[in-house]
Amino acid sequence: MPELPEVEVSRLGISPWLDGQRIVNVIVRDGRLRWPVPDEVYHLEDVLVKAVRRRAKYLLIDVGDGEIVLHLGMSGKLRVVDASTPVVKHDHLDFVLGNGKSLRFNDPRRFGACLWQPSGQQLVQLAGLGPEPLTADFDGQRLYVLSRNKKSAVKNFIMDNAVVVGVGNIYANEALFMAGIDPRRAAGRVSQSRYLALSEAIKNVLGFAIEQGGTTLKDFAQSDGKPGYFQQHLRVYGRTGQACERCGGEIHSEIIGQRNTFFCPRCQR
Repeated sequence: MPELPEVEVSRLGISPWLDGQRIVNVIVRDGRLRWPVPDEVYHLEDVLVKAVRRRAKYLLIDVGDGEIVLHLGMSGKLRVVDASTPVVKHDHLDFVLGNGKSLRFNDPRRFGACLWQPSGQQLVQLAGLGPEPLTADFDGQRLYVLSRNKKSAVKNFIMDNAVVVGVGNIYANEALFMAGIDPRRAAGRVSQSRYLALSEAIKNVLGFAIEQGGTTLKDFAQSDGKPGYFQQHLRVYGRTGQACERCGGEIHSEIIGQRNTFFCPRCQR
């Protein structure tokens, strides 16, 4: 499933093509996505794209009186193509632009979404989200305060979108390794100083992943079709039985919160 870096890379890829352009038509070939495509999207016509933003794993296309809200789900991809480009299987949506291009949404599994958020309102999907991890609103002090008395594993804690958005499984594993924290440790038993280190590790890992174009493990590709290259820099994720690059010990794996979790027992405590 595309995580925050992959969604941000998609935003960076499509924004130059959409900013300041008009959506002159919307073609919905199959509106049966995770939630049905709402009527407002079907009837969008001649609206100016003011900005393309990201909130957590959602892309928000601001058209003045509301926002088109896109989610890539497990296998969704966005491409900017010539409007005349032949349609292929699973091309469910086209946002046809005045410059002759189309923003095309392809989603084989149809777990993605295209929603409408009226101006001044908030979709339930976006309510209750924590701060963005790459902003000043997120820091180690927040993690420390919210974690007190929590018995759940620290890995599950930092993956809670009410605590901080967008720290998906891959990046939680990598950040905890960078900070030297055992992912199994109870969140309430991590010290303030170690949470300060963990918040910086989260920022560093996510920032570097964005620079590398995200992580391509199965379905993700950038908007230009290129893969993400962060997987070449993974230090624990998917490396069960391999040598730790830091100490030479063996990388272990366990299931935590129904997710594969990778760590070095020597380096992480």
